[in-house]
Amino acid sequence: MPAKESATQFPICLPFPHVGSGFFKSGARAPLESEHTMKPVLQHTLLACAVAQAFAVPAFAQTNDAIPSVVVSGSKWTTSDRASVGGFADMPIVDTPVSISAFSREQMQDLSIRSASDALAYDASVGDAYNAVGYAEQFSVRGFMLNNNSGYRKDGIAIPTDAQIPLENKERLELLKGVAGMQAGLAAPGGILNFVTKRPTSTDLRSVTVEARERGTLYGAVDVGGRFDDKRFGYRVNAAAERLRSYVDGADGKRQFVSGAFDWQISPDALLQLDADFQHKEQITAPGYQLIRGVELPRGVNPKTLLNAQPWTRPVDTDSANFGLRFDYRLNSDWRATVTANKHWFKRDDYTAFPYGCSNEGDGYYPGYCSNGDYDVYDYQSVGERKTPFGVQAQVQGRFTTGALRHVLTAGIGYAERHNSYGDYVYDYAGYSNIYANLAVDPAPGNPSTGPVSERYTERERSLFVQDILTLTPELALHAGLRYTKIDSTQTPELALGPTANKGNWLLPSASLVYSVTPGWNVYGTVAHGLQSGGVAEMETTNQNQDLGPNRSKQFELGAKGLIGDIGLTAALFQISTGLEYVNEANTFIRNGEQMHRGVELAAQRSSGALTYGATLMALRAKQQDTGDALYDGKRATNVPELKTTLWADYAVPAVPGLKVSGQWQYAGKKAFDPQNTVYVPGYHVFGLGAAYGMKMGSQNVTLRARVDNVFDKFYWRDVTQQLGGYLLPGAPRTFRVSAQFDF
Repeated sequence: MPAKESATQFPICLPFPHVGSGFFKSGARAPLESEHTMKPVLQHTLLACAVAQAFAVPAFAQTNDAIPSVVVSGSKWTTSDRASVGGFADMPIVDTPVSISAFSREQMQDLSIRSASDALAYDASVGDAYNAVGYAEQFSVRGFMLNNNSGYRKDGIAIPTDAQIPLENKERLELLKGVAGMQAGLAAPGGILNFVTKRPTSTDLRSVTVEARERGTLYGAVDVGGRFDDKRFGYRVNAAAERLRSYVDGADGKRQFVSGAFDWQISPDALLQLDADFQHKEQITAPGYQLIRGVELPRGVNPKTLLNAQPWTRPVDTDSANFGLRFDYRLNSDWRATVTANKHWFKRDDYTAFPYGCSNEGDGYYPGYCSNGDYDVYDYQSVGERKTPFGVQAQVQGRFTTGALRHVLTAGIGYAERHNSYGDYVYDYAGYSNIYANLAVDPAPGNPSTGPVSERYTERERSLFVQDILTLTPELALHAGLRYTKIDSTQTPELALGPTANKGNWLLPSASLVYSVTPGWNVYGTVAHGLQSGGVAEMETTNQNQDLGPNRSKQFELGAKGLIGDIGLTAALFQISTGLEYVNEANTFIRNGEQMHRGVELAAQRSSGALTYGATLMALRAKQQDTGDALYDGKRATNVPELKTTLWADYAVPAVPGLKVSGQWQYAGKKAFDPQNTVYVPGYHVFGLGAAYGMKMGSQNVTLRARVDNVFDKFYWRDVTQQLGGYLLPGAPRTFRVSAQFDF
């Protein structure tokens, strides 16, 4: 229930693929991958055991998979050149008629990326969306907040993002920008973020990473992979432990994680993959700030201040887990069948001394803080929250010809169900504090507790999909797809009100033309339709907890991808429209009018030579229209800068072999705080510096890294959300970190 935060700055990795062939090369075996996971409370001793295993497991000889795992290519500081998120197969990004960013495991290591916030902070199309320190990671893409239940995926299967998604067992991150109805069914028009799991390695892998940050955060992780004596079986084990000492004073905690992934080459044509992961995290969350008197920005705020600092404050405690399965069968040289499934478990005990409103001045401000910085403190408790989504997808995929036309056809079915359980939460007034000088208050009297936990939300999504990639000429291809989606949901936000139901059927078409201008350049045009879950009225609105039902969206996009020498370039021009949802002057949450986002994305990157560099830019005109109300029509959408850019450079110092130095710059323009555009949040520039040194220590490869983020200690509002009445979250001040990676 708090606000959410994270602000590490680092060089961006951009989506510049190697121009490659299409889907299935003649005679090639179908590539394969997977991921999924599970969940207990782990102890730090787990990490020590994994470290011991890294040196105890005997070496195994190299093996070649009959159905090989996906191999991520690309040089250091560049992104993966392949992604599965753009369609229904792992294919070169240059051939996909959508905008995709992909971050490989090597890039995450080079950039010391520990979270999705780290990875996405320097993609100009991505912003934070109620992304509070110690809570859940949530993002907006192209100005649209990703859906918490359907916008985040593991190997294509939707999982919630109510807790930080661990990266220790992830091979890469794939971000599809824009409407993804055909690829994913339910998904917000901003796109989907897909986490791809690490798979067993053919040769032995033993890697240990340790890291420290300026306030005492300590991090350790191990990565162990290889084959058993029976080479048909492979393993990959990851474990991590972390003592969290946030830059927000007191927003501290701990995290433990472990995962295992296993492959069984049943036959030359059949591969079974299983994986499971478990994470426990507890951390005091750092809420955000409201406007002074509801009309102006707070002044003189210290980003290190914890508004949740009360003697009775407790950390938000989460357990999350997954168990996944993937079976891949090659029917013949042209056709394969795949079944993927994932079961997710999530449990959260949410506690916050929540800041909301001002009762100490006049008639009060709700939302808003008092003129002197006073704010009301509420004892918020929601214990025993649970989410248990399940998803499965089965498809066949292959190639054939009809006359002069070549086809790559995919057809399949999908099923997903989501079950959310919680009790009536506690939200009781406890007293007041001040943003400049914390005041201790007593907890709410009467020892309140969460009401009985029961299932309050159930959603079932059934879908049929088909996509055909037709090669019309050697230079021209048509991507045509259609998904039929049936949604059946029931919601009971308050037991006394009884359940409400939403049912419906939708067709979500998508069509694209891809033209190969030269062997190194593709241009494309795409029309796509999407469907997202409707918003739910927040607390303190007149229709609190009301679900507005599914909301349609539509996108037009023109783009180009290619290489000029060793410089990769991408460009996309897009328009996305969807129903506008907001709290009106009557304090009622409604859908009315349209939210129209028109923008351009540009990216360039050089990934070879002593000097590598890259830049990304998004210019976005996000407007509200057709509401019939002058307070909203023509106004900018909230939390969306008109211009955002990033730039990074990395230099290998020739006089010192193994040494690299880097610098980064990020700019975001001003953003509207409220739908009426009465308050704007200033833009900002943030700079970062880094260095890495690789060396040999005996037979070990050692890489030492150091970073300083926000070098000039700039204060800025990085996140501006209308959720829960409207909050602002400050960016991180100057922070430092050092790490060492040992590869054996």
